[in-house]
Amino acid sequence: MSTWLNINFQNSASPLMEQLITFNDHAMMIIMMIMMIVSYMMTTLLTNKMINRNLLESQKIELMWTIMPALMLIFIAMPSLRILYMIEETNNPLMTVKTMGHQWYWSYEYSDMKKIEFESYMKPSNMLNKKEFRILETDNHIILPYNTQIRMLMSSTDVIHSWTIQAIGVKMDASPGRINQSNLMINRSGMFFGQCSEICGSNHTFMPISLESINMKLFLKWINKN
Repeated sequence: MSTWLNINFQNSASPLMEQLITFNDHAMMIIMMIMMIVSYMMTTLLTNKMINRNLLESQKIELMWTIMPALMLIFIAMPSLRILYMIEETNNPLMTVKTMGHQWYWSYEYSDMKKIEFESYMKPSNMLNKKEFRILETDNHIILPYNTQIRMLMSSTDVIHSWTIQAIGVKMDASPGRINQSNLMINRSGMFFGQCSEICGSNHTFMPISLESINMKLFLKWINKN
């Protein structure tokens, strides 16, 4: 994919994010076609003197400008509905991670294999190591295996937060008194960063998410150590 088409997105790390980028390109091409056609028609009407001033109605023109926008909306809506279904559908997850939003940090709980709980706070600037990102690095990373179907259960203890990692294509609200569900499928190893994308108070910008994706062997070793 060319760089200019992907300029507003991070490199994809999940099949879901690849689908979202493809849908963005698909929708943008349709929008560009509409803009070009409308611009051409406006220019033609303004510069062409051959205008039929006695034309009061035309059933063919009215039929065309009703059917064509409807078809374009269908071409946009069908892929969109498919991706919405993929986001919501969870098929046989191999593990479940519970995430809780607090003012202003995240806490995680692994309970399938061995009960592990920890909190994840933003690292202050004076404690950062070399090559660590300011306002994105946390003291504890959430560690997940790649090529594994994972279910995320999301809730909050106070106000509405939103657990968002763009590279994985996940944005899930954490609402107090309610458990939301999302699915993850990471297809490569690496460090992925996100932030709370819901305005949750004065320290909203200091509530980052850092996720480390590793292979299953290393993940099981990490589980056993904890």
